Amino acid sequence: MAEQTTQEASLVQTETQPTPSKPKQPRQFVRFTFFKLDPQWQLLSAETRQQGKQELLRLFEEYADASLMRSFSLFGLRSDCDFMLWQATYAVEDVQSVSSRIRRSAMGPYLRETHAFLSMTKRSVYVGKNARGAHDPRLVITPDDKKYLFVYPFVKTRAWYALPLADRKRMMNEHIRVGLTYPTVSLNTTYSFGLDDQEFVVAFETDNISDFLDLVQELRETEASSFTLRDTPMFTCVAQPLAEILEAIGA
Repeated sequence: MAEQTTQEASLVQTETQPTPSKPKQPRQFVRFTFFKLDPQWQLLSAETRQQGKQELLRLFEEYADASLMRSFSLFGLRSDCDFMLWQATYAVEDVQSVSSRIRRSAMGPYLRETHAFLSMTKRSVYVGKNARGAHDPRLVITPDDKKYLFVYPFVKTRAWYALPLADRKRMMNEHIRVGLTYPTVSLNTTYSFGLDDQEFVVAFETDNISDFLDLVQELRETEASSFTLRDTPMFTCVAQPLAEILEAIGA
């Protein structure tokens, strides 16, 4: 009898133990950093500038070998920045390390961060977890490496979050349907709640600028757009090797 009771207790204990949950896939920290080169840099000797440029290129390549790092030019497109570095990593210390080493480099005192947006990857509540297969690329930044990248911070109104989830999903379904009519444009959405001044950072990739312009214009007509509080500043970024960017801006 005692043996039976022990077996029953063991069975009950086994049945009531929670099923071990699968480990969560880690999310990435993402930073879009925009730089402006001080014209005073061009007054330095050619040798000093060449050494400083090579130091910055070595630093960039070092991080690009270990994590995602892409360079984009904005000179001639915006007056307040010359280029942008797009970084994604699993450790916030890596984000700080890049910034620290650039600041302490020979070119650092002449490079001003005019804009910087910090965010993280996260699964969307409006897209099913299996919509893109077992591995959700929304948790990992995987650039299509197209010619143009359009980046801007994004904030919704508080009224948006007061709506029932079903209503928000209905409006976002319309938003998504419009996006699907522009297959040449792909979207990377990252989240900044509590991390930075914005709620999202969106980064659209395409090889055709006019397609993106038409997409944004059409999205303005959707119901969800009426709940946008802020979606500026907007940046048109051109994918370009950092060495070519530095050469073009006289570094």
